Amino acid sequence: MCGITGWISYDNDLTTQRPTLEAMTQTMACRGPDAAGIWLDTHAAFGHRRLAVIDIDGGGQPMKVDRDGRTLIVTTYSGEVYNYRELRAELETLGHTFRTSSDTEVVLHAYLQWGEAFAERLNGMYAFALWDPQTEELLLVRDRMGIKPLYYYPTRDGVLFGSEPKAVHAHPGIRPAVDAEGLAELVTFTKTPGHAVYKGLHEVRPGHLVRVDRNGIRISRYWALEAREHTDDVDTTVARVRELLDDIVARQLIADVPLCTLLSGGLDSSAITALSARALAARGSGPVRSFAVDFTGYTENFTPDDLRGTPDGPYAHALAEHVHSDHHDIVLDTAALMDPGHRAAVLAARDLPNGFGDGDTSLYLLFKAVREQSTVALSGESADEVFGGYRWFHDPESVNADTFPWIAAGVSGRFSGGDAVREALLDKGLLGKLDLPGYESRRYREALAEVPYLDSDTGHQRRMREVSYLHLTRFVQILLDRKDRASMAVGLEVRVPFCDHRLVDYVFNTPWSMKTFDGREKSLLRAATRDVLPDLVADRVKSPYPSTQDPHYNEALRAELKELAADRDAPVRPLLDSGALAEATADGARNDIRPGAELVLGMNTWLRTTGTTLEL
Repeated sequence: MCGITGWISYDNDLTTQRPTLEAMTQTMACRGPDAAGIWLDTHAAFGHRRLAVIDIDGGGQPMKVDRDGRTLIVTTYSGEVYNYRELRAELETLGHTFRTSSDTEVVLHAYLQWGEAFAERLNGMYAFALWDPQTEELLLVRDRMGIKPLYYYPTRDGVLFGSEPKAVHAHPGIRPAVDAEGLAELVTFTKTPGHAVYKGLHEVRPGHLVRVDRNGIRISRYWALEAREHTDDVDTTVARVRELLDDIVARQLIADVPLCTLLSGGLDSSAITALSARALAARGSGPVRSFAVDFTGYTENFTPDDLRGTPDGPYAHALAEHVHSDHHDIVLDTAALMDPGHRAAVLAARDLPNGFGDGDTSLYLLFKAVREQSTVALSGESADEVFGGYRWFHDPESVNADTFPWIAAGVSGRFSGGDAVREALLDKGLLGKLDLPGYESRRYREALAEVPYLDSDTGHQRRMREVSYLHLTRFVQILLDRKDRASMAVGLEVRVPFCDHRLVDYVFNTPWSMKTFDGREKSLLRAATRDVLPDLVADRVKSPYPSTQDPHYNEALRAELKELAADRDAPVRPLLDSGALAEATADGARNDIRPGAELVLGMNTWLRTTGTTLEL
């Protein structure tokens, strides 16, 4: 994995700018705790923080290829290319020689051999920069599904880039600012590809290349979801899904460091854990190590709500026993979730206060505990987007709403299962200025305009292709970014097998009727993996990532909100509705404030600690 950053300036000599590059690189220290590197040239400067996973001794960066006394190409690279061994073998037949066993060096030689077309050959999760000293051109590359983040900031004479906004903002010429559109993107539950919330900052879109030279910036796409006729019957489709999953999991178990799986007891994580156990056993290694998050008293006192019908614990334990995993429960209490240091660490990792509240803190603490025993973890993330697992996929009202289905289902404000909304405490005049419904509608129309169709896509099948596309290009980005920031904040590499582009592309083109052939959600995945799962787990109804049900958590939020209300200098105060704030903090109040309180408290800390200005 790793953290990358860099600066291209065609009007300056960057060999004198080591202090600036060191400051930018240092912001990525959490992403790469094992080593740091700086490379400076006249008009290009690269920084790298390394999390060593493959070729521990030989994979240092930034890495370059020299020939006949001159540098041909340089990279600062983050991620994993899972087919690097096959690519290396092919490149060796074409005359390339290698001095390391790392995937990074394979990427360099692949570019030298195939140019920009090399990106189409990569299978993995990655975000990296390439600099050609001869042409003085920079190439930024991001993986197809956007698993790894990459941001860039155009300047008068070049560009700044980094794995996270904080790397760019560490440059002395940049000051973080958010305008009205950025605040709307932050508050709504949209995720616009390429939009980075901060003014002037952009994300490299998934599956895209960004070329920078003296003439400016050129953006091109090397991969996108395409509509193709699906000719396989149900049995063949199930077999193909299993074939792909077996190959994907086997590839993603490659590492020179300890690895594990994240196990919730749901279908997705259980399938990954079970397939990992089989693959490791076939290699004569194992058992697979698995980790689950839980809360003190959660299982014993669990109350079903409209999002979660069952606690995870019994199902995670059933799967762990079934595959004989070395299983560990990470049990958290409210004190840990409300700890100011933990919440500050989460906010610093995310760069923005637009997360999942206690779900972000618990994920961070889970990853922190996992990192004490493993460096790499496989996750079941993204199966719901690929196979259609969320409840709103199967709710006609949400599916047919003229907006993003998850917004129609109310998920944007109901992470805890209540009825509150995130913007409940914001000033009504501010909300009118932001026009959140209009912003959501505009972004929804843009997304629909991208959807590829077949002539045969009509009626419900056409709409479900749209719904799948919206999730695979928008909703999944929210969760992948959350996963990346929380894991890399503690130096843990989390891999997501369900985001392999071969699987995504195949299932995207499978008719919706086939994805639900047994009358349930995720029919294909259940059928493809049932033989490795206990029935209890295989038949479990979808339950999202857990959220604490401890009433003391809500009480602690309300107490903290009272402190904010009493602080006249709180930077978020001008954005708040005084009446709503008074109602939320009134003695004896019982209204559900969790989503709004978590957003407002996070915004206050964000504005106070980052120096971000609001240009509204």
